[in-house]
Formats: sequence, C-alpha cells, structure tokens
Amino acid sequence: MNHLEAFRQVHTFIFDVDGVLTDSRLIVLENGKLLHRINQRDELAMKTAVEKEYRVVIMSGGAGSGLKDRLSQLGVTDLYFSTADKLAAYNEVLDLYDLGELDEEGILYMGDDWPDYQAMRRVGLPVCPKDAIPEIIKISKYISPLTGGTGCVRDVIEKVLRLHDNWMTP
Repeated sequence: MNHLEAFRQVHTFIFDVDGVLTDSRLIVLENGKLLHRINQRDELAMKTAVEKEYRVVIMSGGAGSGLKDRLSQLGVTDLYFSTADKLAAYNEVLDLYDLGELDEEGILYMGDDWPDYQAMRRVGLPVCPKDAIPEIIKISKYISPLTGGTGCVRDVIEKVLRLHDNWMTP
C-alpha cells in the first residue's frame, strides 16, 4: 500500500509534543515555568480535524499545563501529559474508543524520539518530522519534509483531510 492510500484510512491522529508540535527548544521563565511554542498552522489544522470529527490525541512525557489549556481551546480533549509509557497511553486510547486491530490501521502517530517508538510500531501509519532520530525515521511510512514545530502536524492532517474532501475550500 502506498502512503497516500494509508493516509486515506486515517480516522485518528496521535501527536507527540516536544519535537513534533514544538521544535524541542523550551524557554525557561524566571519562575521556572517552561514555555512551548506551537506553530499556528499546526493549531489551525488540529482545530479543523476536531471540527471534522477526527480524533486528535496528544501524548507527552512533559507536564505542559499551559499547553493543555491551549489545546483544549482548539477542541482537543484527549490529552495524555506526564506520560512516561506512551505504549500504555496508546492502549488506553484503544480501550477508551473500543478500537480493535482493524481500527489500528486508521491511526496515524507522529513521533520523533525513543518514547514514541513502541506505540508507533503498532499503528497503521507511523510518521515523523524530518528531524526525528534515525530509529524513528526507519519505522516511519512517511517522513514530513518539515521539522518539528514548523508545520509537520499541518502537513499530515491536511493530507488526510484533503483525501476525504474535508479540507478548507475558498
């Protein structure tokens, strides 16, 4: 199956935060809080996917309290933060939505580093930004030409929505 056909099957998006939604660089404020930067085009794409009734799931090892609020404003409700074991979180998502093996073919997971590896091996469409670690690139069926935090999330969401005639039209 070519990657466009795999994109056509997608009903669920799972995204890592650091290195996917962000460029992995954190700004540390004087009070010790961390500040993430998210690409506005990625935000628009996630909001559009939610509005078109695709499932959007965020999984991160970090706490991301401010990020949770922003993602909630976009309509994203499946937020897994402080998740040391992303495979366990992935299995929770499968149980929560009663998704079986056949449904896993319709799950796109975009990760960039070791914590994403095991869960990415389970999904139908593992993808990554172009600056992911070599091991993640090796298991990915699609490598975005964009780096983490620079629109790679929009890249994959737009592909899926366009294939389903759900992307924006002028």
